[in-house]
Amino acid sequence: MINLTDTFCDVDDFCKAFIPEWEARLITNGEIKRRRVNRMSKAEIMTIIISFHQSHYRDFKNYYLGYVAKYLKPYFPALLSYTRFIEVMPSVIIPLNTYLTTLFGKPTGIAFIDSTKIAVCHIIRAKRNKVFNGTAKHGKGTMGWFFGFKLHLIVNHLGDILSVKITEGNVDDRNPVPDMVGALSGKLYGDKGYLGKALASKLQEKGVELITNVRKNMKKGVISKWDKAMLSKRYLIETINDQVKNISYVEHTRHRSITGFVANMLGGLIAYCLQKDKPSINLTPNEKNVIIGENIIMA
Repeated sequence: MINLTDTFCDVDDFCKAFIPEWEARLITNGEIKRRRVNRMSKAEIMTIIISFHQSHYRDFKNYYLGYVAKYLKPYFPALLSYTRFIEVMPSVIIPLNTYLTTLFGKPTGIAFIDSTKIAVCHIIRAKRNKVFNGTAKHGKGTMGWFFGFKLHLIVNHLGDILSVKITEGNVDDRNPVPDMVGALSGKLYGDKGYLGKALASKLQEKGVELITNVRKNMKKGVISKWDKAMLSKRYLIETINDQVKNISYVEHTRHRSITGFVANMLGGLIAYCLQKDKPSINLTPNEKNVIIGENIIMA
């Protein structure tokens, strides 16, 4: 489990810098008329949300009532009731999102992209789902049909997240890529779902070279030994997807609101970013020399 004190200190330092400026902007824009004082600080609320995703609990209510309320009360003397805590969770979605971006890694010249399904209910219950009516969509992945969203990730070879995007379940994997690459440079490795001349051209204009395998019915192109080796290491991002979903636990089917879904997703991604031991690719000296020869920037 994440060290609670270290997490709170880091989150609190962020909130001291971000919250006053953010709230002042909301007041200036007329989005809020006054600052409402809460018993618990936003840093405390955020810390509890994040720490849930590195616990062995799989139900936030049981975590809050069975662990936080019983054992962490000395750390949170102004602890809210469970019902009240759920009510104030939406107030920290923007801070959580901004805090997540501060934890992103730095581009190393080697990046991997992939998407994974985030189901919000069993496929046969999709028509009866009222919480995500009009937002979640039917999609098809490697494991079959699902109802929900897609989580798109770009990571570097050190296992650090570089970019995140959540889309409806029926969105083509290639659509969000141009918006995700941002300040990326070097090579981006993806599976066959990212094949496409139009996408490759757009990314080339941004200084990113998209490398993918070709489908069985397509003519094989020329690919360097280095790129072929890196494509074989795409298990890295698949491992990260697995950890985000099954350890940080961003996917479950008990959501009672969209804001709860978003807070859960952000908390899980932050929990992963705070991990000290992330999955990574250890490059040999020879591989590093290849990187230098190809003018790829190492972290």
